[in-house]
Amino acid sequence: MAKYRCTVCNYVYDEAKEGKNFSALAEEWRCPVCNAAKEMFVTLTGAAAEKPKWDKTVADIMAEQMVECGVKYVFGLPGTSALGVVEALRKNRDIEFIQVRHEQTAAFMASAYAKLTGHIGACLAVAGPGATNLATGLYDAKLDHAPVLALTGLVKRQMMGPGSFQEIDQHSFFEPISVFNKILMTEDQTTTLVTLAIKHALVERGVSHISIPNDVQKLPYEAEIIPFEGRIPNRAISSSDYLIKQAALAVDMAERPVIISGFGALGQGEELLKLAAKISTPVVTTFRGKGVIDEDNGLYVGSHGTIASTAAAELVRKADLLIVIGASYSDMTKIPEKKTVQIDIDPMMIAKNYPVEVGLWGNSSELIPKLKEAVKTKKNSSYMAEIRKLKRDWLKQLEKEADPAKSPVRPQYIIKVLNDKLPEDCVISLDIGENGWWFGRNFFMKKTQKMVMSGYLASMGAGLPGALAAKLAYPDRQVVCITGDGGFSMVMADFLTAVKNKLPIKIFLFNNRHLGMIMQEQKVEGYPNWQTDLYNCDFAAYARECGGIGIKVNKAGELPAAVDQALASDQPVIVDIETDPRRFI
Repeated sequence: MAKYRCTVCNYVYDEAKEGKNFSALAEEWRCPVCNAAKEMFVTLTGAAAEKPKWDKTVADIMAEQMVECGVKYVFGLPGTSALGVVEALRKNRDIEFIQVRHEQTAAFMASAYAKLTGHIGACLAVAGPGATNLATGLYDAKLDHAPVLALTGLVKRQMMGPGSFQEIDQHSFFEPISVFNKILMTEDQTTTLVTLAIKHALVERGVSHISIPNDVQKLPYEAEIIPFEGRIPNRAISSSDYLIKQAALAVDMAERPVIISGFGALGQGEELLKLAAKISTPVVTTFRGKGVIDEDNGLYVGSHGTIASTAAAELVRKADLLIVIGASYSDMTKIPEKKTVQIDIDPMMIAKNYPVEVGLWGNSSELIPKLKEAVKTKKNSSYMAEIRKLKRDWLKQLEKEADPAKSPVRPQYIIKVLNDKLPEDCVISLDIGENGWWFGRNFFMKKTQKMVMSGYLASMGAGLPGALAAKLAYPDRQVVCITGDGGFSMVMADFLTAVKNKLPIKIFLFNNRHLGMIMQEQKVEGYPNWQTDLYNCDFAAYARECGGIGIKVNKAGELPAAVDQALASDQPVIVDIETDPRRFI
């Protein structure tokens, strides 16, 4: 009696124990452990070196299908339950695996990559704790409508259910996060599930998740790769001419219209300015809408909401019509209930908080030009003079606040220096916290600059991963991260990822030794300041220990040269800036 070993999972078929010769088994018989075909078995006497019939595995085909669908990078960590996928990524030269130090970073990188490029961001984690560590970054992608593919390892199929090592109910765990959530259980599902996952993520603008059991990853498999071209519908959606005429009539009747531009209008700056100029109206942005136009343009008056300029706040308050384009009506943006013409690609955003005069469902690239053509030319010289005066007063206020004589360094001065020195085509990854508040309020973006942040989730720690992803997406651009000591320290281990992968990102760290935003919120709510102070390391020294460049700034006069030095470096840099935690004192 002989013994036969499965070359996929090492299961041994013992003829003596089974009571039946292996050769007598039906041809369709499969391995009871991994479901491998009978021909994948070799005898244990002299045939152990025999090669299997197929050279590829399920994981190999999965990687090839991902490449066909446009995936360029996978961010993650290798581990036992995902080693088949990791091996497939290693062998595939058309896709790059970026190892990180924590799965949260991987998910944030995937989310940021998707937000910046509009293409799929992908991340990989092992079963159990690796999968749960992805959750924060994936929720960021979910809430900001970023197309992300999350892959997780899973215990072997025969081990699912009884409570195996690192086994959790991953399908249920990812269900509320995902627009597509499946377990790849057999070889024949491979190309179909990958293609569907990526299509769902792109079309529904959300997270797709696939769990792959450990044994399935390694199954031998050959399949034709499904072409991806022609699978994504055209998003050039527009509203009827009748509704556009109704919207134009509302604009024509308004005496003090204001345009509020959100993230959904990015890329449409020229048409937006033509509309604003034709009807003599100012342009206000939401936080995530910053950069839709050059913000030194005379018609731009600042952002609205918790980071509002005085000019934007007053003009919106006095407006008799709001033209809201691609804004999600966040409670932080505080768009008031007024007569409104609204444009949005998501029909659920139309009249989200209150009824609107006219709701135009469609793509802003289609609807802004059509609305511009439909409205009448309006020359409101007194309104334009008011706009110019309000903006001048706002700029004077910002200049007054950015006092280089104060110590510790004022955050307003840091933003002023960055505003003066950052390149016009740079990519800015913004962390959440006091640093982000000052950026939103005081920084004037160019339309050629890009900014990425954790919007609706507003998660601290997203700044560094966002910068890593941005440098991969835009290797020829200067990429900077504006962060605080609280947010950076949550993910600071992945500065090593920048060094390892030679990603020369520039980190400007507001080191105020506090959770500054929380300190302000305690003050506003009448609580004593408590548990917001931070015990910090020397972040500049940490950068040097990691193999990067560390620059310490203690005085305002040192800042301009430090920024110049950082931007000129071809290595990852941390500029550790001693920052005043107070706001307007």
